[in-house]
Amino acid sequence: MLAMRLVRLIETHADRLSQSLTRRLENDPFCSQLRKVPREELEARSYEIFSHLTDWLLYKTEHDLEGAYREIGVRRARQRVALSHVLYAINATKEQLWAFLQDEGVVTKPVELFAEMELFRLLDQFFDKAIYYLTAGYESAHVTAEVSVSAA
Repeated sequence: MLAMRLVRLIETHADRLSQSLTRRLENDPFCSQLRKVPREELEARSYEIFSHLTDWLLYKTEHDLEGAYREIGVRRARQRVALSHVLYAINATKEQLWAFLQDEGVVTKPVELFAEMELFRLLDQFFDKAIYYLTAGYESAHVTAEVSVSAA
């Protein structure tokens, strides 16, 4: 499967991709509040996505995705990072993948274009679900905090 060859290419370059993404996030004013998150945590999170992309796209269940991203949403809410900054970082991650594939110039034949389009479809589904579950986790952390304040 050609799409899997592209995923393996991403996984092989996970270190470089995660370091580059972390630098971008650290310097982008649209996600400046991510500076509240330790650099190592940001880099480890992006590395986990890039290095295990096959698992995330093909083998992890909806429940796995929900659990992981709800947890991240709760964590970012507790770190007091604005939701807009977190969502911007997810979009930046997706953009990083697209730019990498374009820079690598792996598409040379029409059939490879279809494989790349299929991969983009899978990535869009993954990131759309990640955004939903992260937002749900973020919101649940705020509801929990509001209930705790009201009870006090």
